[in-house]
Amino acid sequence: MNWWWRLVSFGFRLLYNEMAFTYDFVSQVVSLGQWRCWQRSSFEYLPDPQNGTILELAHGTGNLQLDLHEHGYKSIAFDLSPHMGRIAQAKLKRHQIEGEFVRGDAQQLPFADSHFQAVVCTFPTSFIFMKETLDEIHRILKPTGNLIIVPGAVFTGSGVIREFLEWLYRITGQRNDESLPKIIPIFESSGFSVELKQESCKNSRVIVIVATPKR
Repeated sequence: MNWWWRLVSFGFRLLYNEMAFTYDFVSQVVSLGQWRCWQRSSFEYLPDPQNGTILELAHGTGNLQLDLHEHGYKSIAFDLSPHMGRIAQAKLKRHQIEGEFVRGDAQQLPFADSHFQAVVCTFPTSFIFMKETLDEIHRILKPTGNLIIVPGAVFTGSGVIREFLEWLYRITGQRNDESLPKIIPIFESSGFSVELKQESCKNSRVIVIVATPKR
């Protein structure tokens, strides 16, 4: 089945790059309109807006940036994809928001040590669970800061459409909630303490990882 995973990987690469203009539509369809609610679950674990700067890793089309600015946060948006960067910057300009965008590799973050009060990442690819990425996040976080990751959500309602979407998530490797406890040692090896949380949206349960630098 290696051909299948190569095809899935190619499809995601297109979605994050050349086909990035379809991302908002696709995310709304596969979440039954709950994508923004799923992203906003991260706000339960963000610090007070006055406590420092937030870094969003893999900012995508900029929806969470809109929410961060609306709530009064000072934030920096970071992504590897130039296509996502252009879409997100245009979206913020339409809302008359001056965003700060940086393009680069999450394993080589161009920021000073202990610079951010929080790092947030919603629906990332596997890069977020690589030790090199977590080491960099640990470096740039303040000792009192935390890393908030929303890796996925699970539908709790019933119906043919929800069952089909759950099947689609499974065959594309997006159902990793049961294996999440197994990745805790990766966080710990990079100096984090980890808690697995849950938040609720309409007919769905959102998984949230909260990682805090060990003191």
